[in-house]
Amino acid sequence: MTNDYLTVSALTKYIKRKFDVDPYLSKVYLTGEISNFRLRPNAHQYFSLKDDNAKISAIMFKSAFNRIKFTPEEGMKVLVVGHISVYEPTGSYQIYVEQMEPDGVGQLYQAYEQLKKKLSSEGLFTLPKKPLVKFPKRIAVVTSPSGAVIRDIITTVRRRYPIAQIVLFPALVQGTEASADIVRQIERVNQIGNFDTLIVGRGGGSIEDLWPFNEEIVARAIVSSEVPVISSVGHETDTTIADLVADVRAATPTAAAELAVPRLDQVLVDLKTTQNRVINAAYQVIQEDKLRLKRLQQSTVFTSPQRIYETFSQRLDLLSQRLYNQADKITGKRKEQFADLKMRLRLVAPTYTIKEQQQRLTTLQSRLGRSTTQNLKNIRQHYQMLVGSLDHLSPLKILSRGYTYTTDDKGRFVKRVSDLNSQTIDVHFSDGTVHASVNDIHPKKEN
Repeated sequence: MTNDYLTVSALTKYIKRKFDVDPYLSKVYLTGEISNFRLRPNAHQYFSLKDDNAKISAIMFKSAFNRIKFTPEEGMKVLVVGHISVYEPTGSYQIYVEQMEPDGVGQLYQAYEQLKKKLSSEGLFTLPKKPLVKFPKRIAVVTSPSGAVIRDIITTVRRRYPIAQIVLFPALVQGTEASADIVRQIERVNQIGNFDTLIVGRGGGSIEDLWPFNEEIVARAIVSSEVPVISSVGHETDTTIADLVADVRAATPTAAAELAVPRLDQVLVDLKTTQNRVINAAYQVIQEDKLRLKRLQQSTVFTSPQRIYETFSQRLDLLSQRLYNQADKITGKRKEQFADLKMRLRLVAPTYTIKEQQQRLTTLQSRLGRSTTQNLKNIRQHYQMLVGSLDHLSPLKILSRGYTYTTDDKGRFVKRVSDLNSQTIDVHFSDGTVHASVNDIHPKKEN
C-alpha cells in the first residue's frame, strides 16, 4: 500500500516537468503591475506581477535585467516575456522574465525620462557652463570618421577660421558598444590636455540610433570633461541627455563649428577697427598729456618755486614755537612730578627710615637705662626692707636680747618639758652653747 503514496519531492518534480514541457508555458507574454520590487544592484531581481484579481511571483536574472534600458519601479505597468516553471524547494510556481518593457510607453523613452529625472535631481543640468575659447588653436571632434558630421565641421572651420587645427577622435556613434567608445575618446581628449574645444556629435536618426548619447556614462563623461564641450547630436528637434549636460548645444554639426570658431575675416576687421581705436586713443592721450605738461610748466612750481616754501616756512616757525612752548610745559610738569616723587621717596627711603629707627632706638635705650636703674633701686629698697624684716625676725636677734633655745642630745628642739627624753641638753645663747644636765623637771600645772 505504501508504494501508492508519492513523496512531496516526487510530486513537485512531476509538476515542474509538466510546466517545463507544456508548450503554452515555455513562452508566456504577460502584462501586469510590478509589486514588491526592491532594486538589488548587480544581482538577480525578485518581484511580483499582479492585476486586480491575481498575483504571480517573478524572477529576472542579472544577465536579462542588465539588457533593459529603464529601471523598473513599484506600481509600474510592464509587458514581460518569459516562461513558467516551479521552484522545487518551496513548490511555488513563478515566471522567469526574459524581456521587459513599459506598457503604453516605449522602453527607451521611459529610460530617457528616468535618467533625465535622475540627473536633474543631482543638479547636472544646472552646473555652471564652461565658456568656449574665443580663438581656439586645437579642436577635438569625437564622432564617426565616415559620417557627414566630420566633413561639415572641417568645411565650416576651414571656411571661417583656417588657422585652427582639427583632430578627429573616431568613435562608434550607434550600437550597444558606442557609449563606451564615446566615453573612452572623451577621456583621451582630456588626457592629452592641449585642446581648446571638444565637439561631440553625430547625424540625425531614430531614438534607438541616438541612444548612446542618452547613456548615463556619456553624460557623466561630458560633465567631467575639463575641455568645454559642444554637443551636436541629431537634428534641431532631437534633444539628448548629452545636449542637456554639455556646455553648449548646437542644432547641427555646421552650427557646432560656427560656435567653436570665429570668422577670420571678421576677426581681421575687428583687429583693424581695434587698431584704429587704439591709435586714436593713444593720440588723444598724448594730446591731453601735452596740454597737461604745458599747464604744469606754467604753474607756480616752475615759474616761482620759492613761493612753495613760503607757506611751509611760516608753518614751520609756528609749529616750532608751539613745540618749544609745549616742551616747556611738559618740562615744568615733569619737574613738579619729579619734586613730588623725590619728597615721597624721602619719606619711604631706607636712610630716612634707618635714621628714624636709630632715634627711636636711642630713646628706647635711654628709657631702658632709666627703667633698669629705677628697677634696681626699687629692688634694692625692697631687698633692704626684706633684710630688715628678716633681721627683726631672726632667732639670733632674739637671742641677742637674752633669749635662748634648747636642744636634746639628738639635736631636736625642745619646746616643752614633755619633749625631754634625755638627761643632757644644749642651751644655745647668742654667743655660744652650754651643755647641761637635767636634774629635776617641774611641769607647769594647769588651772
